[in-house]
Amino acid sequence: MDQPKEKLSAAELTRQYIDRHPSIKDCISKDLVNYSSLSRLIMKELGVKNEEAVLAASRRYAMKLAKTDNEGAIMRVFESSRLELKTKICIVVAKNEWIVLKNLEDVVKEILGEKSTMQVLQSTNAITVISEDKHLPRIIQAIGQAHVVSVKENLGEITLKSPPTIEETSGVFAYIMGMLSEQGINLLEAVSCYTDTIFIVSREDMMRAFDILSSCIENRIVPANSR
Repeated sequence: MDQPKEKLSAAELTRQYIDRHPSIKDCISKDLVNYSSLSRLIMKELGVKNEEAVLAASRRYAMKLAKTDNEGAIMRVFESSRLELKTKICIVVAKNEWIVLKNLEDVVKEILGEKSTMQVLQSTNAITVISEDKHLPRIIQAIGQAHVVSVKENLGEITLKSPPTIEETSGVFAYIMGMLSEQGINLLEAVSCYTDTIFIVSREDMMRAFDILSSCIENRIVPANSR
């Protein structure tokens, strides 16, 4: 839990502010920030009065950030990654009830035995099944229509297959999500499973999303008008 502002020093408040604004943090790490302007912004938004303390804290934190090359580590993961694209994917959302999981047991074994796409995710409120459109009737029948909350089909699945180092590299998932969000891509589902990072998007967004992720891997520039 955060401490009350009045108990934090100007330096601590400054570091917290920067940490909560990834875009500013990224610019600081690349030495692209006017620290006087940043200090005035922090003072205005947090009500801090000591400009010299905020300015000094910003510069000290910048020195610390400059010693870490998190984006470089992310790029190295991308260099050893590849993409897979699948079409005709469906998402079935069901009520989170034990009978749903029990009913799904046999159909999951069958679909996985056929080497087909299949993920089952459980949250507090729902059970989500991701598979191929051709299996949709079997999945709905197994779940039971009364337990089905929603169904989406004819979707695209993009899988980023990375080396094991992705587990030790912070920020990869957030970096990808940011890239897709900036280009207006709406993710219907996003799943991380060991070295695979899976994104489910509408068919309309599929090729744009694939191109954006390809640009990450190939270190290309995504056109600003690619929406």
